[in-house]
Amino acid sequence: MHIEPGVVDGAKMAISYATVAGVIAFTVQGLVKDVLKGQVGRVLLCAFLATVITVFSFEVLPHPSVGVSEVHLILGSTMLLFLGVAPTALGLMIGLTLQGLIFAPSDLPQLSMNVTTLLASLLVTAAALKRLAPENSRYVDLSYAAVAKLSLLFQGSIVAWVSFWVVLGQGASASTLQSLSVFGVSYLSVVAIEVLINIALLAALRARTSGVLSKTLNPRLFEQSSV
Repeated sequence: MHIEPGVVDGAKMAISYATVAGVIAFTVQGLVKDVLKGQVGRVLLCAFLATVITVFSFEVLPHPSVGVSEVHLILGSTMLLFLGVAPTALGLMIGLTLQGLIFAPSDLPQLSMNVTTLLASLLVTAAALKRLAPENSRYVDLSYAAVAKLSLLFQGSIVAWVSFWVVLGQGASASTLQSLSVFGVSYLSVVAIEVLINIALLAALRARTSGVLSKTLNPRLFEQSSV
């Protein structure tokens, strides 16, 4: 899902600076909320885990080039469920930055677009999660259909944002739209893998009492409260 160098340049880059400022503002707001609830330790641990998962996803897992970009298994909906929205967003930002600084310096000029793509997709998925899991429910009790919707929404949002950046930079030519279509279809396999991972992990947790997990992972896994 990385935007390649030169896809968007010049004055059009200002759009990415505005969008990344917006998603970072939402992330900071969520982090402050968690800190005020006395969850500093959990936030730091979950953000660290999200950072590790992000770097692992981009650098270790297979990421073939398909159409306009690379296809990545990012596990965004998985991290949202198990780590929480604000720690996941922070981990995605840090992970993407580290990945650029250490492994792919050529990606740094596009960092604002790549961060926007991930965080905006995460925030949209988090908003949907509030409807799929109301206050009187726990995440471990989510239906398979709900889990599938979350993954489809997260990965679909990534495809939508990548399409936006590519069309913004290159225009909507027939060849560009064809490449975007191939890229979008390829993400169906990512959705299937992410759904299976989420279902397996949630099923494993259903057999456990909350215990220490509720203090280290996202409290909503076991508790009936607002996100």
